[in-house]
Amino acid sequence: MRPFLLTLLLSPLLRSTASATAKYTKRAAIPAVQYPICRCNFTCLPPHQQDFRTKMADLNKEELDPVDRMSKPAEKECEMLGKKEELKDEVVEQKKEEEPSLPKLSAAEFKAYNSMAEHMEYFHNHFRQTWQMLYNACLNNKRPANLSLKQFISTGLQFCSHLSTHHAIEEQHIFPLLAQKMPEFKAGRNAAELLRQHKEIHKGMDAFEEYLEGCRSGEHELSLVQMKVKMDSWGTVLWSHLEQEVKTLGAENMRKYWTIEEMRRMPM
Repeated sequence: MRPFLLTLLLSPLLRSTASATAKYTKRAAIPAVQYPICRCNFTCLPPHQQDFRTKMADLNKEELDPVDRMSKPAEKECEMLGKKEELKDEVVEQKKEEEPSLPKLSAAEFKAYNSMAEHMEYFHNHFRQTWQMLYNACLNNKRPANLSLKQFISTGLQFCSHLSTHHAIEEQHIFPLLAQKMPEFKAGRNAAELLRQHKEIHKGMDAFEEYLEGCRSGEHELSLVQMKVKMDSWGTVLWSHLEQEVKTLGAENMRKYWTIEEMRRMPM
């Protein structure tokens, strides 16, 4: 009798508890379990016949390899760059070896092939000496004691005049002849470097000459500081040109394009 009465009394409580549990289960969704993906192929052998230790060690190594590569210094890149530089040097050396070696010139042959360079160097040395005298005066802020102010200004103007004449003769008579075989003296739209240097020189020289003309006419007094500024604007290209032009006319380069007979008929 008592167990039956106890069941009747507790049945509403049990029903309410079950209903609450069902509602809670619906509201709280249990997240799906994300199982790890195994990148290692296991066989179908029984567990006691599989080498799990080796397989798992290989798996760990795969995971750590990217980290190890990132932690190492860029030695591989340096090695690759070094190999590229070595390969580049080998290509340059190979090109040098492929160039036909010319026979050694006799003293007479060298003199013939080097004749234009010798003549050009004679004129260029004169320009160097005059330039150096003018520039030293600017550096010391004092003109030479053996030259009056008028003589000093005239020396600078004569330098500009002689250099202009020298370039005009080259461009009208010497360079067109050499350009027939030598690309180093090519004129026109894609002019060679030596001719481009002429234009750059005259750009600075014209401003220098104009300044000295103003000093001679009394338009302004000569300032050696200002004169140095004018000379600095074209001094580097002038000296580079004087050296490069003679080297281009040297025997070892001229023999690549001209015969001895042709060299003897050259205008210089």
